[in-house]
Amino acid sequence: MSLLNKLSIALLCGSTLVACAHSPVKDLQGEVVHSQTVSEATSKLDQGFYRFKQLSNKKPVIALVLGSGGARGYAHIGVIEALEQHGIQPDFIVGTSAGSIVGSIYASGKSAVELRQIALDMKVGDVRDFKIGMKGFFDGQKVQDYVNKQVSEVPLEKMKIPMYVVATELQNGQRTVFNHGNTGQAVRASVSIPSMFIPTIIQGKEYVDGGLVSPVPVDIAKELGADVVIAVDILAQPENTETTNVWGLFNQNINIMQNKLAADELKNADIVIQPDLHEKAHIFDVKGRQDTMQAGIDAANLRMHDLDVVIQAKTKTKYENAQFRVLN
Repeated sequence: MSLLNKLSIALLCGSTLVACAHSPVKDLQGEVVHSQTVSEATSKLDQGFYRFKQLSNKKPVIALVLGSGGARGYAHIGVIEALEQHGIQPDFIVGTSAGSIVGSIYASGKSAVELRQIALDMKVGDVRDFKIGMKGFFDGQKVQDYVNKQVSEVPLEKMKIPMYVVATELQNGQRTVFNHGNTGQAVRASVSIPSMFIPTIIQGKEYVDGGLVSPVPVDIAKELGADVVIAVDILAQPENTETTNVWGLFNQNINIMQNKLAADELKNADIVIQPDLHEKAHIFDVKGRQDTMQAGIDAANLRMHDLDVVIQAKTKTKYENAQFRVLN
C-alpha cells in the first residue's frame, strides 16, 4: 500500500467541529448557528469501562473490532453491511486508525447504507489539509471536523453503540483508549500517522496512530468483556507491497511490524474477517471505493456460518452458566 493511500484512509470518512471551540455550522435555512462546546477526548478506565464484563444476561456480548489499514478502510463498511443483512449488531465497537473513522460514524447511529453513501460522497477537500511543520505536513483538523459533522457532534460516551478509539501516546508509546469526549478529536489522534500528520495534542499530550501499538485491537475488546470478538483485518500484506523504491521500503517496514503485532492479537478473536485486498488505484476513486466495500461484503459472507456457530455456542454456555448460578 502506498504511503499516500495509507495516509488517505486516515481521511476515509470524517466530520466538522473544532476540539474544544464553538464551530459555526449552517442550519437548514442556511443561517449560521454555533455548535455546543464539546470537551476534549479522554480515556476513562474506571469500572464503567469494563461494564460488559458485568452483564449477566443470556445473550453473548458481541464486539466488532475494526483495524487499521489505510484506504482499505472502505472494506469495513462492506463488513458492516453484511453483518446488518444477517441481523447482527455489535454491543460495542473498538477501532484503530481507519477503523476508528468507520466505527465512530456507525456507532453514532448511521446504517450501513448511510455509511456507504457518506464514503461515496466524500471529497478531497472535506478531509485534506496541509500545514507544514517540523513534525508533519497534515494537520488533521479537517479529519476531526468531518468526523464530528458525521456523528452530529455527539461525544464518545453518548454514542448509540459504545465506541472505543485506540491511539498511541507519542512520548511513552503507550496504548490509549478514548471512550469519552470529543469523538472527532479521538479519531484524529488515532489516524495521525507519524511524520505525515502533526501529532494530535489532547490535554497537553501528543498522540499518534493507534496502529503503531494495536493495529487490530482484539485484546481491548476482550478486556472490556466481549464474549464474541469479530475482528476485521485489512492490513496490507507484505507480499503485495512494492519494495523497489524508498517509499515502498518504508511501507514494507510498517507492514511487517503491524502484521506481527496483529497476529498476536488475532489469535484471541473468535472470528477473523480478512477481505481480499491489494493495492487500489486511489482513495478518492469512486470505483475503487465500491470495489473495496464489496471485498468486505464477500469476506464477511464467507465467515457468516462460522459466526453463527460461535454465537450459538457462546449463547449455550452463557445460558448454562446462568442456570448454574440460579441453582447455587
